[in-house]
Amino acid sequence: MRQSQTVLDVPTSHAGLHDITGEVARWVAGQGIGQGLLTVFIRHTSASLVIQENADPTVLADLEAHFRRLVPEQPGLYRHDTEGPDDMPAHIRTALTQVSLGIPVRDGRPVLGTWQGIYVWEHRATPHRRQVVLHLLGE
Repeated sequence: MRQSQTVLDVPTSHAGLHDITGEVARWVAGQGIGQGLLTVFIRHTSASLVIQENADPTVLADLEAHFRRLVPEQPGLYRHDTEGPDDMPAHIRTALTQVSLGIPVRDGRPVLGTWQGIYVWEHRATPHRRQVVLHLLGE
């Protein structure tokens, strides 16, 4: 059994879904591990990870619109607003999604469905540099 780990630096220029599938797949392919399990973990509390459709951009737009309705940025609604009006909504959106994903690896590639992509979901409006840890265990 072998393992490998790295950190991806993911710049986000705005709130929304940022596709990291290609970067993740390239890193996995370079590790020389044919079969195993990839853990993808984001080191933040106001951004999250999702596996979602990567074919039709209206899916992503609808997801973002739904989350804006579900967790509104409304002044006076939250006590925690240290970093601005999108601060607490970002924490809630992260709590409703995921900070870690487990993805099988076969033949040196993440096993994703035909229409699946791996996304960093930035929940803050301003640019950030998000760190995503990749850990691959296998043989």
